[in-house]
Amino acid sequence: MTAWDAGTWTLAAVAAVIVGISKSGIGGLGMLAVVIFAQILPAKQATGLVLPLLCFGDVAGATVYWKHAVWSHIRRLFPWTAAGVVGGYFALGRIDDAQARTLIGGIVLGLVAMHFIRRKYVGHEAEHGAWFAPTIGVLAGFTTLVANAAGPLMAIYLLAMRLPKLDWVGTGAVFFLLLNFFKVPFMVHLGLITGSSLLLNLALVPAVLAGLWVGQKIVRRIDQRAFENLALILAMAAGVRLLF
Repeated sequence: MTAWDAGTWTLAAVAAVIVGISKSGIGGLGMLAVVIFAQILPAKQATGLVLPLLCFGDVAGATVYWKHAVWSHIRRLFPWTAAGVVGGYFALGRIDDAQARTLIGGIVLGLVAMHFIRRKYVGHEAEHGAWFAPTIGVLAGFTTLVANAAGPLMAIYLLAMRLPKLDWVGTGAVFFLLLNFFKVPFMVHLGLITGSSLLLNLALVPAVLAGLWVGQKIVRRIDQRAFENLALILAMAAGVRLLF
């Protein structure tokens, strides 16, 4: 991994910029970063390389947006998400990359379809059942451990809660700060975070910071409806990319 050429470093820097942008609130972009890193490294190693960058972005993003976090949603989701992480940890050694990608892609596309159906046919004041948060939480925990792919699922949840844009960003920032640091011991135990991977992370930190700056400019200027539609489109694209 230390013998990367200039083209590989450029690709990695672009992916790190995307990580930073995703941590400014455009969460569907996070999967695009995972996909790019997977072109540089084997899929599981790429997952381990991405996680510390996500953690760094989470700290920076939460510092900016923490005051907008809606803690009731975090408390509702996190225990279920933690359970999903544990499930993903045990599953990771029992399924191959192709099976995991197919499973996660199907889950994401199914939830995007569910949201479109609800938005079209159900009134804006409709309540979600008691199953909704536990289901999203467990699936998000599983997918984030296997492929750092919880962003689209969290987008579906936050869209369903109809949070204002900055509340969405703040809630997501704090939630992923807690979730990604919770994942670190599992990834270390699996051998996916190592000393050499952390040195690469350190070299890519400036690109994450650049992405955070760009993302803050974007998220404060885009209107709410366009923001929601962009999140859904990115979630759908991520799901399709996982399947194919």
